[in-house]
Amino acid sequence: MADTLLKPLKAGLIGTGIQASLTPAMHMTEGAAQGLDYSYELIDLNQINASPDDLPRLLKNAEEKGFSGLNITHPCKQLVIPCLDELSAEARALGAVNTVVLKGGRRTGHNTDWWGFAESFRRGMPEADLSSAVQLGAGGAGVATAYAILSLGLKRLTVFDRETDRAVALAQTMSALFPAASISAGDDLQSAMADAAGLVHATPTGMAKYPGMPLPAELLDARHWVAEIVYFPLETELLKQARSRGCRTLDGGGMAVFQAVGAFRLITGRDPDPARMLAHFKAMTT
Repeated sequence: MADTLLKPLKAGLIGTGIQASLTPAMHMTEGAAQGLDYSYELIDLNQINASPDDLPRLLKNAEEKGFSGLNITHPCKQLVIPCLDELSAEARALGAVNTVVLKGGRRTGHNTDWWGFAESFRRGMPEADLSSAVQLGAGGAGVATAYAILSLGLKRLTVFDRETDRAVALAQTMSALFPAASISAGDDLQSAMADAAGLVHATPTGMAKYPGMPLPAELLDARHWVAEIVYFPLETELLKQARSRGCRTLDGGGMAVFQAVGAFRLITGRDPDPARMLAHFKAMTT
C-alpha cells in the first residue's frame, strides 16, 4: 500500500494566459491530503511561445514525461479533440474536452465542466425556478453550462452570443440532446429577460481582463436567479448588481471547484473530498 501511495503522479494544464489558475493548487493540495506525491504543471502557451497548433507535440511530451492526465482550457477545448483516441459520452455530446486521461498509450477526453456547473447549481440554488432561463455565451463554457442546466430540468432556454451563428449552433445541438425542452437562439434580450426566471452567464465579461457587465443592469429583476461562471474575481460586477436588485446569485467558484473534483477523480483514480477542496478554494480566494 505504501508503494502505491508514494508512486509519483504527474499532471498539467494546457491553455493560454493561465498563470493565475488555481487548478494546480487545488489538485496538489488534495493529492497531499490523500498521501499522494502529486505534481501539477502549468503549460501556458503564452509562456512557452506556442499555439494550439502545438497540441500534438505537447500531448506527446506529456506522455513521454509519464503524465497521468491533463486539464485543457481556453482556447484548446475543441481543438484538442483530433489529438485524442476516444471521448466520453459527455465530451462527444458537447464537442469539448477539459480533461484528458493518459493511460496505456491511449488518450481519452472527458468533460467535467458541465458536471461542475450542475453540482454547483444543485447545491447553491436549491429550489430555483427552472421554467425558463436566458444564457449569455455559446462558446466552450456555454456549451457546458447549457448541457448542465438542461440536465437539471430547465424547460426553456434562450441563448445569446455576439456571434449569432454560435448561438444557433448551440441551440440546435442542445435541442437534439434535450428534445423535451424548448431551446432557441435569441434576438431580443430585453424581451427574453422579461420572460425568464433566471440568467446563466457564460462569457469572460467580469474577469479582471474583461471588466464590466454582460447585459444592461436594468434588465435584472428581483425575481431572477443569476448564475455566474467567472471566478476571478468571485465578486463580479454582474453579481454585485444582481444582489443589489434582490436577485438570488451563484458565483463561479463552485463550478471551478467541482470541475476540479471530477478531473482529480479521473486523473488520479481516487475519490477526492469535495468539502476539503471547497474549503481550500475559499481559503485561496478570500
